[in-house]
Amino acid sequence: MSDIDRVRLDKWLWAARFFKTRSIATREIDLGRVRVAGERVKPAHDVRCGERIEIQLAAQRVEVVVRALSAVRGPAPVARELYEETAASIERRARVAEGRRYGTEPAAAIKGRPTKKEGRALRRLRRGD
Repeated sequence: MSDIDRVRLDKWLWAARFFKTRSIATREIDLGRVRVAGERVKPAHDVRCGERIEIQLAAQRVEVVVRALSAVRGPAPVARELYEETAASIERRARVAEGRRYGTEPAAAIKGRPTKKEGRALRRLRRGD
């Protein structure tokens, strides 16, 4: 952390360890999975302290408030000092984790159309064979 007053969004996300590389951070911003104050922005958007950032990570949405700026990637304990997760985000993640504890959603495993083998098995099941 240094005394800089603004840093690029993609660089900050990388330094805060939300994404492994800056190119991944840039791609996620371009796809609209990262929003600043609820608005889509470009990777070169200047992040300032106090801004609220929403990040879609896989099936989770994380909301953080920027507490410090850094353009260099450091150890994880230092990266956690760059932001503070909102109470609503923490509560939402806890609810999702609690739901996962009881088992996964069966529909989440379904991907597209069934294969020929799966189709035959479904037809057999419907006939009662």
